Amino acid sequence: MATKIACFGEVLFDVFPTHRKIGGAPLNVGLRMASLGIDTQIISRIGQDEIGNELLDFVSQNGVSTDSIQIDPNFATGEVLVQLDAKGSASYTINYPVAWDKIEATPEAQSVVANSDAFVFGSLVCRDITSYQSLLTLLNSAKYKIFDVNLRAPFYTKELLSELMNKADFIKFNDDELYEISAFLGSPFHSLEQNMQFIAEQTNTQHICVTKGSHGAVLMYNDQMFYNSGYKITVADTVGAGDSFLAGLLTQLLTGIDPQKAINFACALGALVAQEEGANPKISTEAIANFMQDK
Repeated sequence: MATKIACFGEVLFDVFPTHRKIGGAPLNVGLRMASLGIDTQIISRIGQDEIGNELLDFVSQNGVSTDSIQIDPNFATGEVLVQLDAKGSASYTINYPVAWDKIEATPEAQSVVANSDAFVFGSLVCRDITSYQSLLTLLNSAKYKIFDVNLRAPFYTKELLSELMNKADFIKFNDDELYEISAFLGSPFHSLEQNMQFIAEQTNTQHICVTKGSHGAVLMYNDQMFYNSGYKITVADTVGAGDSFLAGLLTQLLTGIDPQKAINFACALGALVAQEEGANPKISTEAIANFMQDK
């Protein structure tokens, strides 16, 4: 039986100085998983506006079901202003309130989650009480809960992050997020691995992954550590690279691939995305395999 995934949270346009691209972390994850052959749905909300229609068309054309994207009569489709530094690293100004702040836990959305093998969510969507309460409702229906931390100041608190981590079966951080949250929780440790173990014990979560930018990633999976030291590339921008990394990792792990092969694949996919502009460049599995072979 095909693996089915439900993603919950923001769908939006990333607005760069010269152009705009469709994005939002949970949508980026869903689009990439769909491109890798996973049956994917996104639960979100857009406005009754032209860019909302454009977003719906794009999502549908790229293999993700739009049945659970709600239409809001009062709030606009989300937009995020993106600034890139000299190294291609992004900073964000995230408009509020917008339609994805008002996602409802409809019976249809609950059914989608209950009938999926895994449920992907992040912390940013919890900045508004409506979407936050909907997330808590949907988590009750989820079989395997994947928390993509994605910290965006000022839209999180220690209490929120603790709550979401304690509900998760799998947590994905970048290294800065891991250290910040470990410090929140009173970790006495300094190394990446010690802090991963600390988080695992604090949250009773056995599956944790930490990305390290150009230096690869570390995966803790059932008390074992797996490493990839990254791939040397020329970065265009980092927007969505972590989302595609997570999509690649989950696609591999949820279909039974060995964790070491899974993290290698995920790091290669993330690197290929960082070589291109925007979060969702088209990348085939053949291109990923060739890239890994050449490296």
